[in-house]
Amino acid sequence: MSCRGYSIGMVGVAVAALTGLHGCGGSDNQVPANVVPDFVSGPVSVKVYDGMSDDLLTGGLGKTGLMGAAPAYADPLNPTPAELRRNAIYNNYRALTDFTAGGGFGTLFGPNIDASGKDTLGEGKVAGAEYIAVADDGSGKLNVTMMAQVPDNFDRNNPCIVTGTSSGSRGVYGAVGVSGEWAFKRGCAVAYTDKGTGNGMHDLASDRVNDIEGTLVSASVAGARAIFRANISAADLIAFNARYPNRLAYKHAHSGQNPEKDWGRNTLDAIRFAFYAINDRFGEPIGNGELKQRSFVPGNTLVIASSLSNGGGAAIAAAELDSEGLIDGVAVSEPNVQPRNTGALAIRQGDRSITRVGRPLLDYFSFANIYQPCAILATDAGAATSASFWPEAFNALAANRCTALRGKGLLNADTLEGQAREALQRLHQYGWQREHDFLQLSHYRFATNSIAVTYVNAYGRFGVEQNICGFSMAGTDASGGVAAVAEAAKAGIFATGNGVPPTSGINVVYEDSVGGARIDMLGVSPSTGLADFALDGALCIRALATGVDPVSGAALAGSMKTASDRVRAGVEQTLHDGSLRGKPAIVVAGRNDTLIVPNHAGRAYFGKNRMVEGAGSKLRYVEVTNAQHFDTFIAFGPLLGYDTRFIPLHYYFGQALDQLYAHLRSGAPLPASQVVRTTPRAAVGATLTAAGLPPIVLDPAVGDRIEFAAGVVTIPE
Repeated sequence: MSCRGYSIGMVGVAVAALTGLHGCGGSDNQVPANVVPDFVSGPVSVKVYDGMSDDLLTGGLGKTGLMGAAPAYADPLNPTPAELRRNAIYNNYRALTDFTAGGGFGTLFGPNIDASGKDTLGEGKVAGAEYIAVADDGSGKLNVTMMAQVPDNFDRNNPCIVTGTSSGSRGVYGAVGVSGEWAFKRGCAVAYTDKGTGNGMHDLASDRVNDIEGTLVSASVAGARAIFRANISAADLIAFNARYPNRLAYKHAHSGQNPEKDWGRNTLDAIRFAFYAINDRFGEPIGNGELKQRSFVPGNTLVIASSLSNGGGAAIAAAELDSEGLIDGVAVSEPNVQPRNTGALAIRQGDRSITRVGRPLLDYFSFANIYQPCAILATDAGAATSASFWPEAFNALAANRCTALRGKGLLNADTLEGQAREALQRLHQYGWQREHDFLQLSHYRFATNSIAVTYVNAYGRFGVEQNICGFSMAGTDASGGVAAVAEAAKAGIFATGNGVPPTSGINVVYEDSVGGARIDMLGVSPSTGLADFALDGALCIRALATGVDPVSGAALAGSMKTASDRVRAGVEQTLHDGSLRGKPAIVVAGRNDTLIVPNHAGRAYFGKNRMVEGAGSKLRYVEVTNAQHFDTFIAFGPLLGYDTRFIPLHYYFGQALDQLYAHLRSGAPLPASQVVRTTPRAAVGATLTAAGLPPIVLDPAVGDRIEFAAGVVTIPE
């Protein structure tokens, strides 16, 4: 017997018979029993935190601890599950916010700031219960981690749930500091999921994996409780390790599941699991109290789908799929959305017409992966501000990339500066804009190739043993050669890793480099003989993404065509249709977002939604100037040069949630779509204040309004 996706099972049927309940609210209008959802595989872990020694939001660290040094492990080679959880919260909190006092942490946002923006919550610790379980089909291969956090201050008179699907490829604690922080201040429960990409590593050399609590154990011991185990036979694993020692597999890249296609379903399942948790915690008892009623149901509980980046895209996907009416509204920041069929859509910013709109993520990432490292040498692009992340020697490698592109006919200019300007112009023509120029360098250094490698593997459902386009994942030494990752780093990777190398000592390696495998940044292309950031591998990824050889323009054939067909079919499974089923929604994006480019994501989805839902659309799009994708990079000040250029987008994520909540609770009007014009700090070391952060307003000035008409999204300059 099931009700709205919940399976009561034999115990529930027996209780229903004894108590007179009819399972799903039968003719006698009795309330059904609360039982574990039928997609849960294995036991549900429930832990209660007192809000003093440990808590839901800060892992017992409080605001002060989150702003301080990382907590130490008693034994770094054998951290306990509790230590891993604490450090996972610490690292994920700081990974998604500017965690410095100068950047607004502790004054403008943070666990100590209450729902009205006042510093009244002390250290911000939150008492309550944490429920963790795995959604799986019984194979042990999906193992999507779900977590519901139910605070002791859960408002039973005004019940609410906020989703916190992880951003990027992070683990289940990935959104604690964003969705979680906001929700607890409203007395809401939080529905988290790692959406099947979670920070799961398989150390192939030792055949060890992370179990569901993060501990590194042998794959045989973890069994079905492994976050991820590569689908490779024992014999093939031995052969692979002999040829490629010290390599690692990662869940997002190598699960063979194309997890992105299910991010919306995973988010809906997390909501269902959260309903189970709040009813288990606060539902009225049945009979002798061994079971609880399903007192809290979608009809009486407010549900907001939220989160940011990939988690924001998952929230939108969930709303599109929500045929049951689980979700009441959506508020997301910088979402990775990939709208389908945007050929009839146009975008205009000021007097500029955007020629590329709504391209899938792998399309624009594979394009950037070719031209970005040459474009960063243009005088218009941002120069490196610290040798700690961009050594001087990398400029010579970037020049080699320009030379190699010219040699293959992919650039036409003959001088280095001309080639760099041309590469930057090609990025502009593909959807990036002048506002993104400064960020091209840091994004290539930290993100572009690693994401391209991860997603081409994920979409094509390729196994780790295939080394698609010559790329693998491993530790590297000072010369760039493959080396074993330090044992302490592997033991703590559940807490420190982000699920997409480079992370925690694990890097992307170019196996086909002349002279042997090297870290991708030092890769020497066979076709050019140059240390050109492994251009041959980048061209291969581009070919698989498009089905066309990027050099000759010819359609692919043979094994390359077969692989490309798999990749492009995988991409097709992840595209968004644009219908939010009339749900109110606020999408916040940074104008300078160089990772999830607004012309391909936020702006494009806004236009697609208006094309699909027309005048009935309740989606609002808010674009914030001087804001980009990685708030945490602002914290590194002079090292990256972000602090005097950018403001934390997280500040506006909270505002969007506030305004959606007011709309859903009291009928307050939604703000009009608009540009919010901010002012960053004037100097290094200055403190960010609200003076430079004007609010999202209900009725913006005409020159700030974002409009849609006749298939055109119009963005004010």
